[in-house]
Amino acid sequence: MLNEVKQYLRIEEDWVEEDTQLNSLITAAKAYIKNATGVKVDELNDLHKLAVCMLVVHWYENREIVGKADSLAFSLESIIFQIQFTGGQEV
Repeated sequence: MLNEVKQYLRIEEDWVEEDTQLNSLITAAKAYIKNATGVKVDELNDLHKLAVCMLVVHWYENREIVGKADSLAFSLESIIFQIQFTGGQEV
């Protein structure tokens, strides 16, 4: 999952300086999705991977406590709803 997140962020795979931070954000994103949907993240499901990547990017790029980081993008909210609605199954 780390390499997919790095690709989504356009970070070189061999650049490891942010790996600890990114792994923490990936773990938090998986927990967030499970708490929001009741569905455990399936790393083989493209919709789940996209939701994790989008959450990690959102948190990585918006590290401030207030301001533009206070709400998730509509597309991410929609994806989380879809995961909840489908129970995590591929459509």
